Amino acid sequence: MRITGGKLKGRRLASPKGLHIRPTTDKVRESVFNIIGHDLAGLRVIDLFAGTGSLGLEALSRGAFSVTFIDYSGQAIQLIKKNLLLCGQQTSGIIIKKDLRNGLPRRYPIMKEKFDLVFLDPPYRKGFAPFLLQELSTRRIFLSESRVVFETSKNEVLPVSYENLEILDTRLYGDTKISIYVYEANE
Repeated sequence: MRITGGKLKGRRLASPKGLHIRPTTDKVRESVFNIIGHDLAGLRVIDLFAGTGSLGLEALSRGAFSVTFIDYSGQAIQLIKKNLLLCGQQTSGIIIKKDLRNGLPRRYPIMKEKFDLVFLDPPYRKGFAPFLLQELSTRRIFLSESRVVFETSKNEVLPVSYENLEILDTRLYGDTKISIYVYEANE
C-alpha cells in the first residue's frame, strides 16, 4: 500500500495484518482523487472509519490543511499513528477513537468545525449507510459544496439524494462502490 499522488507519492504505508481492517486499495484511492481533483490545498478533511488512514493521508499529500481520523479499532488507531509518522504528517492529523455506530463524536472541539471533504468507509454489508447519511445531514459538518466520498460494497444501495446531499458520481471497482455526494446549503 502506497500514496498514489501529491508530495508524498510513492510513500509506503503500514498495512494491517489479518482481515479486521479492509484498506481502500491503491487503485480505488487513485480513482477517487482523479474524480474529486488533485489539488486539495487548504481543505479540512474528515476520514470516518479511517482504518489505515490511507484516504486522509492521500488528501494530506495533495495539500489538505488537516485531517481528522476517526476509528474505533485499537489496531486502526495504531496504524494511523504509524502512517502519519511514516509520512511526516503527525502535526496535520487529529485522531479520535470513537465507535461511529453511535453517531459522530460530540465532545471534541474539532467536531464543531466544518469540513470540505468527508471520507466514509464503513464495514461492508452492515447496513450503516442510511444511519450515516442521516447523521451527517443532522450534524451539519459541511461547508457549501463539500464533497462526501462514500465507499460501500457494490450491492449496497444508496439514495441519489438525501436532504442537502446530491449524488455526483458512482463508480464500481470489483466489490467496491464509490459514491460521491456534494453538499448544497439551503439559501
